[in-house]
Amino acid sequence: MFRTAKRQQAKLRLALVGPSGSGKTYSSLLLAKGLGGKVAMIDTERGSGELYADLVDYDVQQLSPPFEPQAYINALNEAEAAGYEILIIDSLSHAWAGQGGVLEIVDKANKVMRNNFAAWREATPQHNALVDAMLQSGLHLIVTMRTKTHYDMLKDEKTGKVRPVKVGLAPVQRDGLEYEFTTVLDLSVEGHIAVASKDRTGLFDGDFFKPHEQTGEGLRQWLDGSGHEQKKPEVEILKLLKGEVGDKHYEGINQILEKLRALGLAEHVSEYEQYLQKKYTASLKELSSDQIGDQLENLNRCEQDSQLLQRLQNYLCSLAA
Repeated sequence: MFRTAKRQQAKLRLALVGPSGSGKTYSSLLLAKGLGGKVAMIDTERGSGELYADLVDYDVQQLSPPFEPQAYINALNEAEAAGYEILIIDSLSHAWAGQGGVLEIVDKANKVMRNNFAAWREATPQHNALVDAMLQSGLHLIVTMRTKTHYDMLKDEKTGKVRPVKVGLAPVQRDGLEYEFTTVLDLSVEGHIAVASKDRTGLFDGDFFKPHEQTGEGLRQWLDGSGHEQKKPEVEILKLLKGEVGDKHYEGINQILEKLRALGLAEHVSEYEQYLQKKYTASLKELSSDQIGDQLENLNRCEQDSQLLQRLQNYLCSLAA
């Protein structure tokens, strides 16, 4: 019998993809905190999953080699049976390229069979079983995947110096696996900024942001069917301001809001307004041209300095508390 489709019956399938140092584990825990519910983590990174125990309450199961797909399936089933609501798999890449993973299964089978096609026929069902287990699970899943690392040379606009910057390429997993997820967020090492390479929710279209607890809250609202009409706060402010201030002043405010969005702070616009009131005793639309210039300079510095950005984010979060 057919029934009316309801989004609240769906479970989140979220992938965080990036090179080492891009903040995949930290971001996954913030997102899980925002989703709300009992959190478990499968940790294949030799205990690194417990480095953030002060961030959110969660339980950990360390997975040791061999990283066979069935080991992941067993841990996933245990998490579901234990009543967890959210499972973080950190990282899924080991099931593909780690010791005992699919590539090693193929390599061992190929040495015995002397037939690469037959070797893949041995390993592919194990990989497919893991994918099916994830898709059919009753848990919200947040999965991290490493990317192959490449370095680009980036020129600093202020100093003129050229420096190497680590960037990620394709995830270390079977080609096409990312299409099985609701949303795939690519994370950068510089600033831990995320951009969606795939997004069925429509929440992250064109956004560059730092994943945080509120991001998880937005995903929960979308899953519950209550977040599909959410409006971006900076867009709403611009609508209210248009016509109230001069064109030049409006453009300066627009630049501030665009910079907040690029820094992943768009959801903290109201707290940013509180900060302006404390600093200048003025709202966003009441800022002088010099004050707008000061704020743009400060936000540009945050863009260049991840620690400074983190301090600003922490301060805005404290105003929201």
